Amino acid sequence: MTRPLHERHALITGAGSGIGAAIALALAQQGCRLTLMGRSLERLETQAQSLREQVAQVKVEIVSVDVSDMAQVQSAVAQAQERAGAVHILINNAGLAQSQPFVRTDPDLWQRTLAVNLNGTYHMIYAVLPAMLQAAEQGTPGRIIQVASTAGLMGYPYVSAYTAAKHGVIGLTRALALELARQNITVNAVCPGYTDTAIVSQAIGNIVNKTGQSEEQARLALAQRNPMRRLVQPTEVADAVTWLCQPSSASINGQAIAIDGGEQAG
Repeated sequence: MTRPLHERHALITGAGSGIGAAIALALAQQGCRLTLMGRSLERLETQAQSLREQVAQVKVEIVSVDVSDMAQVQSAVAQAQERAGAVHILINNAGLAQSQPFVRTDPDLWQRTLAVNLNGTYHMIYAVLPAMLQAAEQGTPGRIIQVASTAGLMGYPYVSAYTAAKHGVIGLTRALALELARQNITVNAVCPGYTDTAIVSQAIGNIVNKTGQSEEQARLALAQRNPMRRLVQPTEVADAVTWLCQPSSASINGQAIAIDGGEQAG
């Protein structure tokens, strides 16, 4: 079976669980060499071992990093490229979401949310792009994919900092897509609605604590936003990301693709 992504170096942030872990598995099955990044080395080790058990001969490295810290990112990317060569596929998945009314969104929460979701995306692209450009010039296409959110396409109450950050990520995606369009690199974003991950579990916990609803009632309340009346699954996001990495998707550029069961259509 031909695997066009075989031996491409894919770097995934926030790779220790949830959507990042699902993307790591999907790209491992495509034959990519993987670098998993995240803050928890323990989670990354667990995920790397899981990949080794599921995918024969997978090549996977792990590097701990806080994407909000430019110096850490530069060091982490240097390690990744020393071990596995230039990054051909960058998946910016690391994210932070904390629900608060705007009047309780203090400067620390605001800055922390933008530091991870928006600045972290910038830091990673800035670090990997020089080597990616060189590889693209030599014939290996580059793919930069942001795991954004439907909060980057519309407003959501009580997550103003997160919404602002994700709107920024979409803007960066579109600008960079135009800038790199003639250099064999595409830049896109996927925008999941409420997805069955730890972040949504935290949101459910907040609803339970603030409203007295049961966990099941809170989960159903979030699922109601999706016209299919269910949470998006991480594997569905991973499948879309994998498609964007393929040579057949070379003309898909500057897009923010909603994965939300039709929420944006209403």
